[in-house]
Amino acid sequence: MPDRSHQRRRVSPVDFHTRLDEASAASGSGLCIGLDPDPARFPPTIGQRREAIATFCRAIVEATADLACAFKPQIAHFAAQRAEDQLEEVCAAIRDLAPHAVLILDAKRGDIGSTAEHYATEAFERYGAHAVTVNPYLGTDAALPLLERGGVIALCRTSNPGAGELQDRDLEGRPLYVAVAEMVAEQWSQHGQCALVVGATVPDQLSRVRSSAPALPVLIPGVGAQGGDLNASVLAGRSETAPGAAGVIVSSSRQVLYASDGPDFATAARAEAERMHRELTAALAS
Repeated sequence: MPDRSHQRRRVSPVDFHTRLDEASAASGSGLCIGLDPDPARFPPTIGQRREAIATFCRAIVEATADLACAFKPQIAHFAAQRAEDQLEEVCAAIRDLAPHAVLILDAKRGDIGSTAEHYATEAFERYGAHAVTVNPYLGTDAALPLLERGGVIALCRTSNPGAGELQDRDLEGRPLYVAVAEMVAEQWSQHGQCALVVGATVPDQLSRVRSSAPALPVLIPGVGAQGGDLNASVLAGRSETAPGAAGVIVSSSRQVLYASDGPDFATAARAEAERMHRELTAALAS
């Protein structure tokens, strides 16, 4: 018999939007904890060995599980340390310790054909993610293998200083990031469940994205260490029709992870997450 072990194993697609609704209700907010482990910043009690990455992240997840609607491990922070096995452990810990939460693999993938299919297998089978961040530059056909398997969160208007070099460029009378929002809302959403990434550092652009894609959730990084304004972001990004907590997923990474460099790091992370949870809840209620 021919060996078909290399062929892609078909799995049922993840209902990303329903899961986001349920996670937001369970956690009482749209707070997302980004997991960007940097062993150089771990407390001495954890150490800096590769195995410490899973120990550190698991402690953060356990301390904040009830407060977060989502956890977002950043794949490069693991891969740079040759810690993909630890990433698998962390993803399993998220599913175990925070079974209500959405698991977002922050990978920013984007490629064509069989490569995109392998990226989909990586995200949704190897790591068991419910959604993955995607670079939309290659267009709809490159996103299809991911859309078939789970949630796709497309980069739209990012928070880094150089984002406007391309993303703000005029395209037939509107900036490129608005064209991306429209493409995802009108084309990609016909094939699967989507969301958009818009940084907290650009609330005016976030408001314009919301007008172009009123029914899509928006993942908003950049609150905390990058200086984004949480209240302004919620005001600009909220929606009555998008899934989740008014359609916003507000992400914080370093501000929570490294709230303390001592043995109380997990307790300090929880305190910071509680503060953000309160602020986000108040912003959503206003």
